[in-house]
Amino acid sequence: MKHRFHSPSRRVRALVGAVAAIATIPLVLTGCSGAGSASSGGGGKTLTIEDYYAANYDPIYKQCAKTVDAEVKINHVAGAGLISKVLQQASSRTLPDVLMLDNPDVQQIAASGALSDLSDYGLSASGDVPGVKAANSYKGKLYGLQPVTNSIALYYNKKMLADAGVQPPKTWDELKAAAKKLTSGSTYGFAMSNINTYEGTWQFLPLFWSNGGDEKDIATPEATQALEFVKGLQDDGSMSKSSINWAQADVNNQFLAGKAAMMINGPWQLPALNAKKSLQFDSVPIPTRTGSATVAPLGGEAFTVPQTGNKDTMQLAGKFVGCLNTVKMQNVIAEVTGNVPTNIDAGAAWAKDHQQVASFVTTVKTARARTGELGPDWPKAATKIYTAVQLALTGKAAPEAALQQAQSQDQ
Repeated sequence: MKHRFHSPSRRVRALVGAVAAIATIPLVLTGCSGAGSASSGGGGKTLTIEDYYAANYDPIYKQCAKTVDAEVKINHVAGAGLISKVLQQASSRTLPDVLMLDNPDVQQIAASGALSDLSDYGLSASGDVPGVKAANSYKGKLYGLQPVTNSIALYYNKKMLADAGVQPPKTWDELKAAAKKLTSGSTYGFAMSNINTYEGTWQFLPLFWSNGGDEKDIATPEATQALEFVKGLQDDGSMSKSSINWAQADVNNQFLAGKAAMMINGPWQLPALNAKKSLQFDSVPIPTRTGSATVAPLGGEAFTVPQTGNKDTMQLAGKFVGCLNTVKMQNVIAEVTGNVPTNIDAGAAWAKDHQQVASFVTTVKTARARTGELGPDWPKAATKIYTAVQLALTGKAAPEAALQQAQSQDQ
């Protein structure tokens, strides 16, 4: 598809966490065999599953297959080609029984008529983070359940901040002052991805939304303030001019190399961060202009039941999706992926035992679905946002003019 919500590479990076944590699965999921294209779950009907993960996710599927007395046949598709494949399958009536989707894609596929209403199987998102439910709903109906979610926060190098006498910032003024003080030699005080893809938009959204920016019209004073703030960090030397070319993995590499004292990034980076034993780090919610709660975007994958025409198999698929979304399985999947359970109570309990994701648990409580306002039209706004950021940071237009120019472009 032309419009994607963040780059496929981010999905690949999310799997780094799965690879690092997969060794823990046998401790949680007993009786699971190795990876494969199909496995027996108890001799019942076979469910076909389509996702964009590698085989590391398979033991989780096998556990729920066993629970619902089914076998599973698993098809892993490259993330970049998943949506076009799904639309082709819908046209040819060859949809899988269970389909994983990136949560911003759920509304688009639901609008095509390819998905079934999960209430038909007695499922609901009751108790889950409101933003996650919104992301997976279309015209008042729930089409996806999302066991885990993620967002982004502000990571910081504890030693660098301590040596500089700097406290983790809570406001833009504090962030600006801290970044300036932490900038020295080859080390920048702050790093984020400002690349001209949906990853750049994803990283800018907490500053944009928390300050009152609205994707329906990005050319507002509130949006201008947010873009001026980011440009100010670049102008005073606290943020590298190379950020316009950095994906989130590049930002993480800068942080790992000691070339950035603070960075915006997600929990999928934790395996790489923890692998560097000499690195002392922590994270806090991304600062806002006034110190109010951060409004960040919600990430993560949802499981759906496509309209295959086989009502009995669809009912079984519904039970399978329900199994994946139980609190028990949310915790298992969170352990594997580095994300946080979407159930509010489970997330709070998870944060107590997993302090490294505590800031993300806090963030997702007030986080928003990217498709919450515009639905399937969100990609147009996402393109306008990263276009404006690029125009401003490359000096082609002042922040206000950059937003006006991007808002007026015909997508």
